[in-house]
Amino acid sequence: MSAQPSAGRGRALWTFVITGTALFMVALDNLVVTNALPSIQRDLDAGLEGLEWTVNAYTLTFAVFLLTGSALGDRYGRRRLFLAGLAVFTGASAVAALAPNITVLVAARAVQGLGAAVVTPLTLTLLAGAVPREKRGLAFGAWSAASGLAVALGPVVGGAITESASWQWIFWINVPIGVLLLPLAAWRLTESRGAGTRLDLPGTLLGTGGLLGLVLGLVRGNGHGWTSPSVLGALVGGTALLAGFLAWERRAAQPVLPLNLFANRGFAITNAVSLAMAFGMFGSIFLLSQFLQVVQGYSPLEAGVRTLPWTAMPVLAAPLAGALSDRLGPRQLLLAGLALQSAGLGWLAWAITPDVRYVAMVPGFVLAGIGMGLFFAPVARMVLGFVRPEEEGVASGASNALRQLGTVLGVAVLSAVFAAAGGYGSGQRFVDGLTPAMAVGAAVLGAAVLIGLFIPGSRRRPAAAPVPAAVPELVTA
Repeated sequence: MSAQPSAGRGRALWTFVITGTALFMVALDNLVVTNALPSIQRDLDAGLEGLEWTVNAYTLTFAVFLLTGSALGDRYGRRRLFLAGLAVFTGASAVAALAPNITVLVAARAVQGLGAAVVTPLTLTLLAGAVPREKRGLAFGAWSAASGLAVALGPVVGGAITESASWQWIFWINVPIGVLLLPLAAWRLTESRGAGTRLDLPGTLLGTGGLLGLVLGLVRGNGHGWTSPSVLGALVGGTALLAGFLAWERRAAQPVLPLNLFANRGFAITNAVSLAMAFGMFGSIFLLSQFLQVVQGYSPLEAGVRTLPWTAMPVLAAPLAGALSDRLGPRQLLLAGLALQSAGLGWLAWAITPDVRYVAMVPGFVLAGIGMGLFFAPVARMVLGFVRPEEEGVASGASNALRQLGTVLGVAVLSAVFAAAGGYGSGQRFVDGLTPAMAVGAAVLGAAVLIGLFIPGSRRRPAAAPVPAAVPELVTA
């Protein structure tokens, strides 16, 4: 009689180890590249546009295919798709490490993002199937901690590897982990399927093409001229494809992004401020990580350690925010988090000079980090509070995908502001571009606070550990 519970515990433990390790690996790659960017720029003779795409190629494909990955797993088998996504991510990591130029690196990063988009949602659905319902709260908490820890350690790990070896090793390190996980996952994970959701191929193609065109135009605008045929064509074409995407999603039987969810004012506004948060914060991290090395002269590891008051603070603040959420209400915490992030970026925009002392930057880092921790804790609860229980999975996935898109647009737009006002020519030129870019990020977050005031009280309080029907909410970039 005791063999079955023991076997069940063993299965749950193996599933957590495999899925948690895979999640940590793909989440780490969101920010692991940030402190390697100056080294990549020197070695591959890359410009600002190439560096933007090194970040955006991964985030863009990750965001676009996040919902698709879950749907494919439901239809063709979650373990099978998990293995396929893990193999794609591992292979693309090897190609990125071997990249002879920035073009190959960007292409490999895009394929990495595709693999991560398949792996990420399936880590939680596989874990949910292996853990008894009464233990899911603890399991999902540990799953979220693995993701949050990867985001916090990304800049430090990337800096340490770049300094002690070379930037190529931030990608090589994924290969032995992936090679070890593949046979282990095939052996220990149990196959499962969902309700046989049909893939929304037209919607996926229209959305991918539209976002690609829009981001391509934003990234190339300063370098090629905003009225040049290539830039204008990309912007107009991307906008037209996105309009077609919205029109298709309104009538699709099983849309990749259910637009009916956004008819709820609370759901729509919560996701709007979530996108704005990613826009301001992660667009700023992209530029600040370079400032610490290019202008301040810190090594990659030193730069990563110095961003810890920002990137690691959410790990400390999120538990406190969770405890305060019941007492103060999630909306108040979310608004306070946005306000602190805006204040942090505003402080940095005011304080930064070419020879600024690090201690003068710390208050901005701490304010922004605490703000992120206060934001992440209530946002998932608020998103789920505006939908029916059967819509929780797809609503959570849509919210996370939009936040990833906010990261893409933030890097593109803030880099465009940076390039228009400054550049890499000298420390002063860099600061001339960084200051208005940070100010724009702070202004967007400030506007999000005002917009967030119109979020109504949620209709219900979601269950402590709902079973994800499609895609989980992630605390990532």
